[in-house]
Amino acid sequence: MACRISELVLDAADAEGLAVFWSEVLGYVEVGREDDGSIEIGPPRTGFGGPQPTLVLSPSTDPRPRRLRLHLDVSPTDRDQDAELERLLALGARPAEIGQSGEESWHVLADPEGNEFCLLRRRVRPV
Repeated sequence: MACRISELVLDAADAEGLAVFWSEVLGYVEVGREDDGSIEIGPPRTGFGGPQPTLVLSPSTDPRPRRLRLHLDVSPTDRDQDAELERLLALGARPAEIGQSGEESWHVLADPEGNEFCLLRRRVRPV
């Protein structure tokens, strides 16, 4: 028996704002709220425990470290990488410079709070 990732937790200065951003990016919906202000988002119809992990946006006033040690990679499901890049930028993502060479097949972006994530080239099938 092994474990699997069931949820990812991301500290957020604005949990509500990041929940909206990541819901749009991933096609997720709100699946729960906690008394501490945490908002959990996940795939429609499955939520926690489904085939994809949920994302918990946890309110925090701690300053963000200069760079996260873990980041998310996202892949387009219904369009090519260029079209998905345009969509993510329109949602509020912005290009992030972390020392890329310019030859990468992915784009490094930051969410509205500066958390880096990568947009990969390869399209994947929606779940």
